Amino acid sequence: MAVPKKKTSPSRRGMRRSHHALVAEAYVECGNCGELARPHHICSHCGYYDGREVAAAGDALKGVVRA
Repeated sequence: MAVPKKKTSPSRRGMRRSHHALVAEAYVECGNCGELARPHHICSHCGYYDGREVAAAGDALKGVVRA
């Protein structure tokens, strides 16, 4: 079984973990209502996607499939 011969230094450990940082989720303004929405998703406030209404604004938008 492979066993390390020396202790990994904090610098080397940090360099290995440099890609493990959490990234903030992206949000863009909805072109219709101006609310923040995820890119390439239906706006949860107005129900619009790509300049057209995909779901009615009053309905629950969970599980709505893009048309």
